[in-house]
Amino acid sequence: MGNRCAVIGVGQTRYTTKRRDVSMAGLVREAALRALEDAGLTFKDIDAVVIGKAPDLFEGVMMPEAYLADALGAAGKPMMRVHTAGSVGGSTALAGASLVQGGVHERVLVVAYEKQSESNATWALSTHLPFSASLVVGAGGYFAPHIRDYIRRSGAPGHIGTLVAVKDRRNALKNPYAHLKIPGIDRKMVESTPMLWEPIRYLETCPSSDGACAMVLAAESAVTGTPAWLHGTAMRSEPIFRAGRDTVSPRAGIDCAADVYRQAGITDPRRQIDVAEVYVPFSWYEPMWLENLGFAAEGEGWKLTESGATALDGDIPWNASGGVLSSNPIGASGLIRFAEAAQQVRGLAGDHQVDGARTALGHAYGGGAQFFAMWIVARERP
Repeated sequence: MGNRCAVIGVGQTRYTTKRRDVSMAGLVREAALRALEDAGLTFKDIDAVVIGKAPDLFEGVMMPEAYLADALGAAGKPMMRVHTAGSVGGSTALAGASLVQGGVHERVLVVAYEKQSESNATWALSTHLPFSASLVVGAGGYFAPHIRDYIRRSGAPGHIGTLVAVKDRRNALKNPYAHLKIPGIDRKMVESTPMLWEPIRYLETCPSSDGACAMVLAAESAVTGTPAWLHGTAMRSEPIFRAGRDTVSPRAGIDCAADVYRQAGITDPRRQIDVAEVYVPFSWYEPMWLENLGFAAEGEGWKLTESGATALDGDIPWNASGGVLSSNPIGASGLIRFAEAAQQVRGLAGDHQVDGARTALGHAYGGGAQFFAMWIVARERP
């Protein structure tokens, strides 16, 4: 991994349907200032900025990094833009980490955001003629067949997705930044909502959120405060269309997990990882990713979910923050997973803190489940 790297500051905005009180520049600056405050630094202490977001088409602002440079204190400093579809937040964190690990910079500010209220991401994802024939509406229409295939292959009962939706939304009630807060949510409430894409119901899908997240990454010599140390970082991708591709458990996800576990010395993720923040935009992806990431054997992920193991009081809590099901500023959603993992091992996750969390996984995926980014962070120095 090269030089040691740590997260020393985390900043998030509140996530909501519409942040009419700020521009895109104001949104990213809000998160950045909070991350700097957490680290006890100012923009002058930052050597470089890495910014990520989902496709420019979502808001219709091309190359937004150029216009956001001043708001992020990046004038006259190196600034890099990252884009890997929905996994971009995770990829942004890893791009920033590589600058520190490679000895290029001592302190790097990484920021990711989305202002979905100024766009229509669902229709932006629904391409039409002459580019292609639109066979789906939004991401849910693309992923629903993969979920149905998982149910067929695993024999999972139909209520598993409902269990995840309830669990993550209850966790969100403990997170002051979460977008969706639904007191009293239960299976009956979820099951009474409309079917959007079989088998995904309305409350089994992620919201459209405005928001930004930022982190300060530092070399060992520049660490301040309470750090979360990086023990492993990995990215993988695969073609979206190829013969024999397994869309239920993509090879890129399996390989990415294997790489990051190898770096961190993890041979049994369920036993050695205390908490995981995993990109689950549709509730059924929890059991699917439990298998893809090696927490459960093939066809057994849904049983782990049903047993309560992934609940806040389970033996391997997943998405203690409420996850993507509760907050989804697309460009930032992956970075939020990485940041929340860091907050857990720093002991700074607040009311959704997992007791004794010392090692955590941050995970993001994007595109047609073809881009993956992951890291392992821990309380101890590697």
